[in-house]
Amino acid sequence: MIFVGGQGRAGGDLFAALASGGEVVPLTYTNVGEMRPALSPDGGAVAFLRGASLSDSAPSSVWVMNLLSGAEREVSLPGGAGAPARVGWAEEGRSLVVAAENGLYRAPAPPAKGSAEVIPPAGRAEAESALAVLLGTPAFGRTVACEDPSDLCVVGDTGAPALLAKGAGEAARWGGDSVGYFIGDMLLVRPLGPGRERRVRLEGPPARPREPTVFAGRR
Repeated sequence: MIFVGGQGRAGGDLFAALASGGEVVPLTYTNVGEMRPALSPDGGAVAFLRGASLSDSAPSSVWVMNLLSGAEREVSLPGGAGAPARVGWAEEGRSLVVAAENGLYRAPAPPAKGSAEVIPPAGRAEAESALAVLLGTPAFGRTVACEDPSDLCVVGDTGAPALLAKGAGEAARWGGDSVGYFIGDMLLVRPLGPGRERRVRLEGPPARPREPTVFAGRR
């Protein structure tokens, strides 16, 4: 599991822990903020956004870190794409989907090389699913912010959003049968079917943990 923590002017850093809980270790040590991490389908890499300066937490670039070597590579977007907002994995980890100010883009996932290209309208629905937190196997819904953005909702193909958790931040798909999210500094995992919500206890977490992404085994 990887998540964002810290509350400096530039944003946060990336931290990692086992999905079962335990010791938290830092992944990044930069002076600019990192945000919106997304683990690859095989758990071997994480894509994330990085801020531009020490005083601005807005994302400005897309990066991928190899979790075995620690090596990082920037993913370049075409001129005019604007600032990135989200990044996700597609094609079983062979490519990245980036939502930016002026469109959706697809780029080869490192170590492959190549240029990011605009995703045509016919491919937008599939690309947007790569950026969503899908629930269930097969997926029956996705998480969204509620009308009150401090709450977390779930929405299906039809019908209005339904409350999933009050006071919860962004969620993470926790395998095919659960969803995880932070409420304050508590990491909670909720089954999608019968069962009780449980707490995952983290040792030495940073301030304001948020934006979790989880590798819970092959989907």
